Amino acid sequence: MVEGIKGIVHIYASKNNTIITLTDITGAETIAKSSAGQALQTSGTKKSSPYGAMAAAEEVAAKAKDRGITRVDVRVRAPGGSRSKQPGPGAQAAIRALARAGLKIELIEDVTPIPRDGTRPPGGRRGRRV
Repeated sequence: MVEGIKGIVHIYASKNNTIITLTDITGAETIAKSSAGQALQTSGTKKSSPYGAMAAAEEVAAKAKDRGITRVDVRVRAPGGSRSKQPGPGAQAAIRALARAGLKIELIEDVTPIPRDGTRPPGGRRGRRV
């Protein structure tokens, strides 16, 4: 039998910031939350760096260990919809930092929202002319 409590780590990685939230297995109760801007106590371009995402992930991992959570599923989300479908630069660094902190990652899942037929993209019929 596998020991330890399981949780879900939600990573929202945009090009400007990385937000990491730890919830219970149902996803209803938030246990810990941190962002790159909050972890670095700064604003500007450092928030979007992989270093900021690592600092936020280390904060969340420390709070997880305090609650006895040792196993996690990771759900990575990009802005999605009519915006970017690719996660920002902090997503991979955050996952790596969670693993280094001692959490056992059982599943990595991409939960980026996909448009089913949303608003028309900007630029007109022939696209943006440069």
